[in-house]
Amino acid sequence: MKLLTTTLIMIIFATSANAQHYSGEESSNKEIIVKAFQEWHNGNGNFFDLLTDDVHWEITGSSPYSKVYTSKQEFLDKVIIPLNKKLKVKIKPTVRSIFADSDMVIALWDGEAIALDGRPYKSSYSWYIKMKNGKITEVVAFLDGIEFADIMKRIKTD
Repeated sequence: MKLLTTTLIMIIFATSANAQHYSGEESSNKEIIVKAFQEWHNGNGNFFDLLTDDVHWEITGSSPYSKVYTSKQEFLDKVIIPLNKKLKVKIKPTVRSIFADSDMVIALWDGEAIALDGRPYKSSYSWYIKMKNGKITEVVAFLDGIEFADIMKRIKTD
């Protein structure tokens, strides 16, 4: 099953890569993000290692977590680490599409995990990722704010 999933992801990436012609910068940025999602999906590496220390990560919407985080550490401390503590099985991304335009990479993906209480966590995401020198400097993230806020409130840790 893992081989089939990985093969399907590779087909999706190859198909989307052939659908558009990218400049050198666009191809490089897209390749970095594609590889990071592949590694994350396969349980290797850490996607968030690509963030610059002064990244601006905006979570859109009106949940308690919807705001602009102005550093990698703030974003990790207030969003990623608390979320991961609430999960028995960490989020596994499945990419639907990745596009590049100049210094922007757009990733549409679905994430699935299992919370500590055994309930599934499922959300679709659209990340608008601004890149510079192979690193992520800015993200505007669209996600299911109700699902995210629910798991953050429902599961008590610490």
